[in-house]
Amino acid sequence: MKIALVVGVNYYSSGGHLYGCVNDAYKVKTMLERNFDGSINFDCKLLTASSNADAIERGNLKDAIEKLFTTKAEIALFYFAGHGHIEPTGGYLLASDAKRGDEGVALNEILVLANSSPATNKIIILDSCHSGIAGNPPTIKDNALIAEGITILTASTANQYASEKDGSGVFTSLLVDALSGSAANILGDITPGSIYAHIDQSLGAWEQRPIFKTNVRNFVSLREASPSISLEDLRKIKDFFPVAGFEFKLDPTFEPESKGRDEGMPEPIEEHTEIFSILQKYNRLNLLKPIDAPHMWNAAMESKSCKLTALGEHYRKLAENNRI
Repeated sequence: MKIALVVGVNYYSSGGHLYGCVNDAYKVKTMLERNFDGSINFDCKLLTASSNADAIERGNLKDAIEKLFTTKAEIALFYFAGHGHIEPTGGYLLASDAKRGDEGVALNEILVLANSSPATNKIIILDSCHSGIAGNPPTIKDNALIAEGITILTASTANQYASEKDGSGVFTSLLVDALSGSAANILGDITPGSIYAHIDQSLGAWEQRPIFKTNVRNFVSLREASPSISLEDLRKIKDFFPVAGFEFKLDPTFEPESKGRDEGMPEPIEEHTEIFSILQKYNRLNLLKPIDAPHMWNAAMESKSCKLTALGEHYRKLAENNRI
């Protein structure tokens, strides 16, 4: 079971309102609750505050966070978009009724709940100002204190503000883009690490900097996007390339098109063209490259070879060790 608490707070009774947090929460919920094929992913609980009518009180926010992290699950994920506050005693997430910064839910309290959670994996994603302090109790300053199974991804460092642009948080826009498939590997898996890499590469050195902290043995998939290649075809990589550095010999019988053949060239062989189709998929995914030829077509028609790239060798080893 995967569960997620998704919170977006625009309305603040005693402070400046925000404008994109509620929409951001809806977007994140939409991404998390189903995979690309419509299959169920996270069971999401959504809390949003757009006005006084649906304001979120601190007690209700804390109770929801406590419920999330006391539930036994494969993954317990907490997403928050709203105001954040920092002072010498630590950081806070502010609910609608906060009159001052330290009246929010303390990040240290959230960390205590996550550290003791029975969930196998705990994911905390914060799009709020100063959120980078999460996981760093003030008593230990720059050292993070997170239990095994916890991952924290924040919009900015402890000293930075989290920006909004075009009605959405800059960080969350990139997060949603990553979850939609931009951060997927060729199998379609989207992990916290790949999400961070996507966001990190998208923000310049002079912009807000995302923070990533983790203590895990294995990355988990937060969502499945459309795979670039079928598992069946990818597993065949170890059969076509049985050892590292192996060169697969091609000839004109692998190319299905008759166009461009010189007189006397052998005709296509169906078994070979089926293999060549898979090899071309590898080539498009940068798993394979032709040797001494500009394209796979040339390699086949000129009876040359192809070999795996470094990325291809990585997946060959995974297939060889039954990891895919």
